[in-house]
Amino acid sequence: MIKHIVMWKLKDVAEGSGKMVNARKMKDLLESLKGKIGEVKHIEVGINSVKTDASADVVLYSEFACMKDLDIYQNHPEHVKIVQFVREVCMERRVVDYEI
Repeated sequence: MIKHIVMWKLKDVAEGSGKMVNARKMKDLLESLKGKIGEVKHIEVGINSVKTDASADVVLYSEFACMKDLDIYQNHPEHVKIVQFVREVCMERRVVDYEI
């Protein structure tokens, strides 16, 4: 099993909306992929409730059967559409992919 974790720091204002509006939109968009991309075994998106200089604003936790399924997810047209929005609203991104 592959675990795919991504954390983002968002811009204060982007795409005409504030950080929290964009965080909620990211959450809704990313969680909607569960029903659209069969390779997604589990997906969960959290919005940080404790703000510090070291914290991220949004985190994605997802699971895939294998690296091939993660690759399919990352290149799927529905995911690519969301990536375009995320790139506009985020200022920093960190990712970890690991196998268990």
